[in-house]
Amino acid sequence: MPRPFRFGINMFALDDGASWRQKCRHAEELGYDVLLVPDHLGMPAPFPALIAAAEATERPRVGTFVLNAGFWNPALLAREVASADALTGGRLELGLGTGYVRAEHETAGLPWGSPGRRVDHLQHTVEELDRLLGDAGYAPQPAQKPRPPLLIGGNGPRMLRLTARHAQIAAFTGGRQAPGKAEGVLELLPPDALAASVARYHEYAAGRPEPAELNILVQQVLPTDDRRATAREVAARDIGLAEDQVLDSPTLLIGTPAQMAEQLRERRERYGFSYITVLEPFLEAFAPVLEELKGS
Repeated sequence: MPRPFRFGINMFALDDGASWRQKCRHAEELGYDVLLVPDHLGMPAPFPALIAAAEATERPRVGTFVLNAGFWNPALLAREVASADALTGGRLELGLGTGYVRAEHETAGLPWGSPGRRVDHLQHTVEELDRLLGDAGYAPQPAQKPRPPLLIGGNGPRMLRLTARHAQIAAFTGGRQAPGKAEGVLELLPPDALAASVARYHEYAAGRPEPAELNILVQQVLPTDDRRATAREVAARDIGLAEDQVLDSPTLLIGTPAQMAEQLRERRERYGFSYITVLEPFLEAFAPVLEELKGS
């Protein structure tokens, strides 16, 4: 049997506390399963925002999508994670990545380093979190044992190996640095390249005692009665995909709610993606698709 769908909404606009809590309650009413916050300068601080989200709602889990490990000292992060998990009643999911925006590190006065150094730091962070939070004498204690579920996002071989060894959720962004463009500007992976990343992950994860949940970040949700015409428009935006690749991309949803629901069912069958994350601007556009897939 396929793993049941879960749906997350990645929220990054904060005006004030009242509107943030109302938005979280609305997402819960629409049926989202996980309320998520990214980790970028100029956006809400993740842990306070998630604690407020949990206090405003009853059912959804809350999570980081994803923390930039380069912003965090592992020992201090362990304290934040344990505290947030305790304060949310064990509803926290911890997403981690290496970060991809050099300018944010420079603004924060933090080292950027090579890709290899950033993966080294992420690996050290994961291992320290496992060590500290798995210690029965650690204080404060997280509500979930031995620690909250870990999501790791990335596409490179080292990241996929790290994900296979440690993460309960393997996240695929479907994006990469756009050649010839400013650092941090991403383009979408062609479907065959994304399929190769998933296959490589499964190769590394072959010895796992339990399979991980596979997550995909949907970059755009585009309601339309003419999928081909919309795909042509999207391909013309220079996102790295041709028209047919746009129609087949797991990171894009195009069509009527019923068509988009069928796309997600097909991609769950083909790739294993059962945990679907959409971005805040598409909170309302995705809601009819979520309704189509209720209980799937």
